[in-house]
Amino acid sequence: MLQLKNDHYEIGGLDVRQICEDFGSPLYIYDTAKMEAQYKRLQKAFKGSKLKINYACKALSNINVLRFFQQLGAGLDTVSIQEVELGLRAGFAAEEIIYTPNGVSMAEIEKAVAHGVRINIDNLSILEQFGAKYGNSYPVCIRMNPHIMAGGHSKISVGHIDSKFGISIHQRRHLERLVQSLNLNVEGVHMHTGSDILDVDTFLVGAQLLFDVARDFPDLKYLDFGSGFKVPYKADDIATNVEELGQKMTGMFKEFCAEYGRELEIEFEPGKFLVSESGTFCCQVNGLKQTTATVFAQVDTGMNHLIRPMFYDAYHHIENISNPKADPRVYTVVGYICETDTFANDRQIAEVRQGDILAFRNAGAYCFTMANNYNSRYKPAEVLVHKGKAHLITRRQNLEDLLHNQVEMEWPQK
Repeated sequence: MLQLKNDHYEIGGLDVRQICEDFGSPLYIYDTAKMEAQYKRLQKAFKGSKLKINYACKALSNINVLRFFQQLGAGLDTVSIQEVELGLRAGFAAEEIIYTPNGVSMAEIEKAVAHGVRINIDNLSILEQFGAKYGNSYPVCIRMNPHIMAGGHSKISVGHIDSKFGISIHQRRHLERLVQSLNLNVEGVHMHTGSDILDVDTFLVGAQLLFDVARDFPDLKYLDFGSGFKVPYKADDIATNVEELGQKMTGMFKEFCAEYGRELEIEFEPGKFLVSESGTFCCQVNGLKQTTATVFAQVDTGMNHLIRPMFYDAYHHIENISNPKADPRVYTVVGYICETDTFANDRQIAEVRQGDILAFRNAGAYCFTMANNYNSRYKPAEVLVHKGKAHLITRRQNLEDLLHNQVEMEWPQK
């Protein structure tokens, strides 16, 4: 992750300015050392339980990142058939992949079954269709909606009463009858309430609800508690205390398993927790523009590359890696898209000059994966820093990439 050492910024021991010179701007840079540290931190927090960590592919889906987590021993959490196939290509065994779609057709679920991955269904109608086709011949996990309002923003809260995700806990009787009538083989129960959850008690309340639902199913192999761990975005920011959570939830889980009659696997599906802090997004200052009230720092990127500040009001701390020891001044950092793509308002940053490189922290999760080609701009390159070397893992796009899937018509001559 980005660190200031001897008056210059490094990632994995490498000078960030040099990485940008080597690979150009704008540029996403990821540090595998931070990914591994977060993975091991979670393992340690839940030491003593039968733990499975399924990396949430949607956070950062580059195949090299997937292979790295596969080598660490992780499973994979997927939400589309394309992510399933990407995971298989990355080397995950089918049984290491859990597929948790929302609002997809039965045809897509059938494709996932053909691949042999674990299936997690959050819709009674789809579950009924699944049971009619497969009966008890193919195991299934059931995603519940615990009706808990949690998360750092309304758009990333997915377990509340009006959410499109999950089967309501108030539909348990209907669910139980459906499972019995179709003789479904229910191997797991799942929930996920949202992202950026700070309060450990939110997880514990959800766990108690999931334990209660799990008692309805005698042949479970695992309980999946989703994720949503909050990571720090500022130097003095607070985050989910996963060590406290691990201590408390492990005790609760062991008590439940003793009552249930056998040890089950406890599963989580972190994405942001594993990769957010590993990522840095670098861009160059095109120019400075001063109005009557504001100094704009105009950069060579925009909402097409990093949409989270505009979409979620997300905060990304910004460092001037070209001028780190300068006195701070107040800037509004804006992009080059023909929209109001403001990254930061009235932000204190070390004095910015034209040509300086700015670095956005916490750019590992839901950043490049949400990038697009709006304004016909190219997507940036991605670099993975691993064991002291910078590896290009996605090349920068060019015009041919924009036109690759377009079909040019043959226009009739006048």
